[in-house]
Amino acid sequence: MDTKNPNHSESIASADFERQRLMSLINSMGDAVIAVNDNANIVLYNAAALNIFDTNKSLVGTALHDILKITDKNNQPIDLREYILSCKTQQTNRDFRFTYPDDTVINIFLSVAPVKLGWGSKGRQGYVLLIRDITREKSLEEERDEFISVISHELRTPIAISEGETSNALLIAKKHGANIQVLDAIEQAHEQILFLSDMVNDLSTLSRAERGKLEVEVEKINTHDLLQELKASYQQQTDGKGLKLFVEHDPKITMLNSSKLYVREILQNFITNAIKYTEAGSVSIAAHQTDNGVRFEVSDTGIGISQPDQQRVFDKFFRSEDYRTRASNGSGLGLYVTIKLARLIHADIDIKSQLDHGSTFIIQIPNLK
Repeated sequence: MDTKNPNHSESIASADFERQRLMSLINSMGDAVIAVNDNANIVLYNAAALNIFDTNKSLVGTALHDILKITDKNNQPIDLREYILSCKTQQTNRDFRFTYPDDTVINIFLSVAPVKLGWGSKGRQGYVLLIRDITREKSLEEERDEFISVISHELRTPIAISEGETSNALLIAKKHGANIQVLDAIEQAHEQILFLSDMVNDLSTLSRAERGKLEVEVEKINTHDLLQELKASYQQQTDGKGLKLFVEHDPKITMLNSSKLYVREILQNFITNAIKYTEAGSVSIAAHQTDNGVRFEVSDTGIGISQPDQQRVFDKFFRSEDYRTRASNGSGLGLYVTIKLARLIHADIDIKSQLDHGSTFIIQIPNLK
């Protein structure tokens, strides 16, 4: 100890204390925490990391990719060192798998974040990893998705038959001049069956998306034709509510290379919501050329979305507490499915909205190869 400089000694003691306190904090965590240097070699870890690797040996100096050999959900090996060193911002993944020497396989959550491994700008570049065993969670998710898949499949036939029969009953009742109470009852039943049909379709699409069963078939899309098809499909609905339906198409737009099926379904979800939550005014659909694709905008003059709700509008089963939203049927799945489809075609979605002043949903769709 340097007795001539008590301040220096106190600084060392303080630094040691802070390090011990930090290590105590990290060791109290249930998730594995591992710090690696710029070559992906381990420099720090907590007790939970030893549990993940099922070892009591020191890991300091070990190349992480030598002891954590992971594969993706298709059982393809991942070059962990390359994956770590390529991270410029925090990256997370819930689809990796880790196989032990005895062939036991676990699903892991992996988060990688680049950091400075020292104080100030001169500290060495490194990465902090967070690892969690999510095998049980994945198992429950797979059971849930299988249940949804089976139920949505089995419900299709009875729903189709019910929709057809109530539609026929409505036509017969109108033809024979049934009283207003009977007509109203049949119409309400028919509307509820159509709602149930839409919900089952959403559940089916959601199940396939979350199980990785959806494939992207890239084709050339004529955006002008697509917008005209959408206008023709929704003109009757807007006319029925007394709304104006506008379509704006940039004549400079070239063909878009993407999945026409998913692009159309995304836009349909936006348009359906715009019509549902607009009682007066108009709904507009626009397309504009961008550097690498097309930007679509669906705008309305409806009730709008509050700032807090904008943060959650794409969450699964989310329904706003606004009484005007609650007045309409909805499962809270439409926009969740939409964001899933958008990610499949590498599209970005943005919202511009204000309560009582309408909403605009913007989706930037890039050209795919």
